[in-house]
Amino acid sequence: MSFTSPPSISIAHALQQAHQAGLARIDAQLLLLHAIGRLDQGRAWLISHDDALLSPEQQLRWQTLIAQRADGMPVAYLTGSKEFFGLPLHINSATLDPRPDTEILVEWALEKIHSITAPRVLDLGTGSGAIALAIQKQRPDALVWAIDQSSKALAVAQANGQRLGLPVQWLQGDWFAPVRHANLPPFDMIVSNPPYIETSDPHLAALQHEPQEALVSGEDGLDDIRRISQAAVAHLKTQGYLLLEHGWNQAPSVAKILRQAGFIAIDTRHDLGGHIRCSAGLYNG
Repeated sequence: MSFTSPPSISIAHALQQAHQAGLARIDAQLLLLHAIGRLDQGRAWLISHDDALLSPEQQLRWQTLIAQRADGMPVAYLTGSKEFFGLPLHINSATLDPRPDTEILVEWALEKIHSITAPRVLDLGTGSGAIALAIQKQRPDALVWAIDQSSKALAVAQANGQRLGLPVQWLQGDWFAPVRHANLPPFDMIVSNPPYIETSDPHLAALQHEPQEALVSGEDGLDDIRRISQAAVAHLKTQGYLLLEHGWNQAPSVAKILRQAGFIAIDTRHDLGGHIRCSAGLYNG
């Protein structure tokens, strides 16, 4: 018995298939580039080669990717890569898929340390290392440490740092525990994108492929923000800042937590959708 290969399809036809499956155009383009082994070419390549035909092997990979993406698998997990603040990061399911909104946290952090020579920065819950590496890239003089409890996530971050040639110091442990263990001096700034989703949040179903321990933080989503805020004052210099990413509706609660922990001059930043997504507090000693 002989088997015949499926009829060849073009780049244009493949993208039409993705559209019919409900995939966003940019997702479809990135996945198609990955399927045909041209992810480094960029989306413009697809436009100039829309009549190029996929091989049977490429078609099989393409159909598998469409199905996985339609099931909610993040594009970054499927391609194994994600650009963040201009850095090409390797990503897998041990880490969160870095969001564009988190780049706002990085921009704000860079503003806060702009006038400080060789600032000491700590990134808590680093995941893929996105925040720490972006800060280190923009501020080569900075002394950046990054912590994650997950050994698998930290391995991803370390590999990204090594590949990019960025000298972030990586530590494994629960929030500030490695800082205390290593007896590190105080920091000019502590920054974190911690878990902040409520355990009962209905949107969690759409995030089933991402590590839940990096997403969920108690009944109100604020357990980890409380822990970080309360402990941070012991690890900040006078006039040091704590910067936090949080949920779109959590700013009032986060401001209260920061004040109760001893922070002043509470400030906020909006995300790309216009919601307050980041809050900061100043430690005045």
